[in-house]
Amino acid sequence: MQNQVLVAGAGPTGLTLALDLARRNIPVRVIDHATEFFAGSRGDGIQPRTLEVFDDLGVLDAVLTAGIPTPIMRAYLDGEFAGERRMWEPIAPTPALPYPNPWVLGQSRTEAILRDRLAEFGVRVELGTALAQFTQDATGVTATLTRDGVEETVRAAYLVGADGGRSTVRKSLGIAFEGSTDESLRMLLGDVRADALDHEFGYWFAGADRPMEGIAMSPLPGGRQFQFAAPLIGDAEPTLAVLQEYVDRYSGRTDITLTDLTWVTVWRPNVRLAERFRDGRVFLAGDAAHVHPPTGGQGMNTGIQDAYNLGWKLAAALHGDESLLDSYESERRTVAARVLGVSSALLDKLVDGDEDAMERGPETQQLDISYRDINDHRPLVAGDRAPDAPLKDMAGNPIRLFDLFRGPHATVLCFGEAVEVPDESGVEVYVVVRPGTAASERHVIDIEGHAFTAYAADPGTRIRIRPDGYLGHRA
Repeated sequence: MQNQVLVAGAGPTGLTLALDLARRNIPVRVIDHATEFFAGSRGDGIQPRTLEVFDDLGVLDAVLTAGIPTPIMRAYLDGEFAGERRMWEPIAPTPALPYPNPWVLGQSRTEAILRDRLAEFGVRVELGTALAQFTQDATGVTATLTRDGVEETVRAAYLVGADGGRSTVRKSLGIAFEGSTDESLRMLLGDVRADALDHEFGYWFAGADRPMEGIAMSPLPGGRQFQFAAPLIGDAEPTLAVLQEYVDRYSGRTDITLTDLTWVTVWRPNVRLAERFRDGRVFLAGDAAHVHPPTGGQGMNTGIQDAYNLGWKLAAALHGDESLLDSYESERRTVAARVLGVSSALLDKLVDGDEDAMERGPETQQLDISYRDINDHRPLVAGDRAPDAPLKDMAGNPIRLFDLFRGPHATVLCFGEAVEVPDESGVEVYVVVRPGTAASERHVIDIEGHAFTAYAADPGTRIRIRPDGYLGHRA
């Protein structure tokens, strides 16, 4: 099918992209060489901006129901209780920011929710299907897929490599993966049960002489497991016995028995950025384009944002407007470089044993990511995140700006009584008025003035919101 998009990789990035395309009625295939779906927590931190994306994609309620807030961590030094702290102190929602706090959900459960939503559009992940090779020309991509030893040749308008740090797509294109891997530092990550520990809390076990050198155990929702993180010493293997040895050593306790090791990996500081994110009709997204330290919970979230940025631009191209495609690389590569810097700085703090190494601030939330002109210093301009605000609809029912934005369309907000309301295909237009103002067009009422304030708007201000929730234009 010539007009389809072929997505290689069924992790959070590939699934988000496929879902965004499917809801736009764009034919999409999602393939993955794995024979089973990933089962493990890995990227278990969902940042506030990603929660906003999930709101738009229709999976937020499921994610919030399945997950938990950032847990309180109980610290023990030489087996003695030393206090409690959070990586992130919860803050109250505001009219502009409805989801201000990170959320915890194991990556495999997030993926399952995205797959279920994708299936509602009739699209299912094709497991055990590898991308063997591909070529491209002026009108599309020809790819060879293999499944159970059988080859299939498919034709697609575009190919997206969301196939991880070892990306076949990136390697086939010969795109450099710039950065470094530190072989001297290894970390053991895994999912285990520890029934002697209260699952309502997280734990930090360390020695009093080196309080920042220890092991972390963070509760995972939906069961009794914890995500385990510890420095891997020497040539130790990632086994349950090694994990048990670390717990015994650092906790100073003998009653903590680890069981049910369902996922384990050895992580090395691998900080890399693809030289480019596009080659003709082929794009890179997620770990195929950038890999991060786990510090700060940025990798999965950045990949999801890649997909959310790319989906509507591919749809526009398939409908005849290819002008937006170049902006994918210029916008997302700049963001990825910055986010890699945040993750790396947090890793350095952890390695150096800084007291605040476990604390997280607004720089990890991805709410301040902007594609604005760096020379434009006005409060809210093209490229900035579009804030939320409470409103009432024409019938007087409560509604939010995010409700107006939700869906595969762009949105135009005309503040005040609009003389001329634009009529454009694929764009939803609303007049935003203050209470008591008459309006004949479709309008919403800014009952408390939050929309006018958040958008620094005056009567006559007109703002276009891109389908990915960023300002496209203001006049």
